[in-house]
Amino acid sequence: MLGEYMVTGRRAAEIAASVEQAVGAGELEPGQLLPPMRELAVRLGVNPNTVAAAYRTLRERGVIETAGRRGSRVRPRPATTGREYIRVGVPEGVRDLADGNPDTALLPPLAEVFAAAAEQGDREPVLYGVGAVEPELARIARAELDADGVPDGPVAVTSGSLDAIERILAVHLKPGDAVAVEDPGWGSVLDLAPALGLRVVPVGVDDEGPLPDDVRKALAAGARALIVTDRAQNPTGAAVSAPRACALRAVLRDHPETLLIEDDHGHRIVDQPLHPLAGVTHSWAFVRSVAKAYGPDLRLAVLTGDAVTVDRVRGRQRLGPGWVSRLVQRAVVRLWSAGAVDAPAVAAAYGRRRDVLIGALARRGVEARGVSGMNVWIRVPDETGAVARLLHAGWAVAPGARFRMSAPQGIRITVSTLTEEEIGRLADAVASAVGPGAGGGYA
Repeated sequence: MLGEYMVTGRRAAEIAASVEQAVGAGELEPGQLLPPMRELAVRLGVNPNTVAAAYRTLRERGVIETAGRRGSRVRPRPATTGREYIRVGVPEGVRDLADGNPDTALLPPLAEVFAAAAEQGDREPVLYGVGAVEPELARIARAELDADGVPDGPVAVTSGSLDAIERILAVHLKPGDAVAVEDPGWGSVLDLAPALGLRVVPVGVDDEGPLPDDVRKALAAGARALIVTDRAQNPTGAAVSAPRACALRAVLRDHPETLLIEDDHGHRIVDQPLHPLAGVTHSWAFVRSVAKAYGPDLRLAVLTGDAVTVDRVRGRQRLGPGWVSRLVQRAVVRLWSAGAVDAPAVAAAYGRRRDVLIGALARRGVEARGVSGMNVWIRVPDETGAVARLLHAGWAVAPGARFRMSAPQGIRITVSTLTEEEIGRLADAVASAVGPGAGGGYA
């Protein structure tokens, strides 16, 4: 059960630290079952309540998960200080379609804009006490949000979408609260929520976004927050349609106390219109990052929302990093102002790659999803086997386990750097690996 590793400690904090240290060092592997609480209590000579408190601490830290009578086990991607996310190695000669990265050929060069931003910084240095948001960045961002129908609200800047989502959840919810998330959905959010001590409630997704009936059930069962990806949903490529947005707003009107978080990381890389839900509930936040369109290393996202939510995020930010580099903000302003990204051309490039691959798979009897963004999702009967067979054939794809809870098994293929010359061979390999007829029954 625990191999050669022995959990130690007499107090709850010591027991929790012992398990966490073992997970961080790799001595306890993801998915490994922990001893039942009473059994471990006998072994350590402590009260079962002490072990229960230790396990509760580990759950709240996102290190372990508990599934009733099936016991407690190490999470697939445990949140520990010593264990960083380990990517599956891609052997030499294998084409990497698993990383989820944008096409670097479609990203703008950054050297010139950073040089200009640095020169401006020399003339107008940012010191303590200066505002956290570059005024011109806030002006441009707010104008674009207005044009897309996002309700009026103050603007904050965070270090990417996930940083924004973490801060929003932290200032509104407490450990033990439930949050409704897309399933399949962004793996980082699926890991983040348990790390904050939150319970995750899965909500099904089709090509038009979260399923309204699933959202209704989750909120009726007590979920206090809902996280929605508006476009380019990871991993399925879903984009919230106008009818779906209308249906979701109707559900949210019945639950006005819900914290609504919208993630629009697909801005400037998709050709699907935005249909925001923001403003239906009392507490809401809308997040846009520049990672996919301008480069992940910029680490910048714009956040707007109701006044209370944004004020709380700004307050917590002031107690930590204080602000996101104004140098980076000025560089982003220059990228925006110069039209450094041809958004329609980028969206068309990713769209062609998705559509050609989905069409090639369909001709081979394999159904795939991907109406926006840079990923294609394929339901498979055995994702471990499919990933292994594709790797053997020279293609690295992402296993669906990274992105799902109760959703059926699948694989994610990132098309961002896929060439048309490769698509036929890839489609042949996928059809061979997963079998004809795979991918059906999404609705």
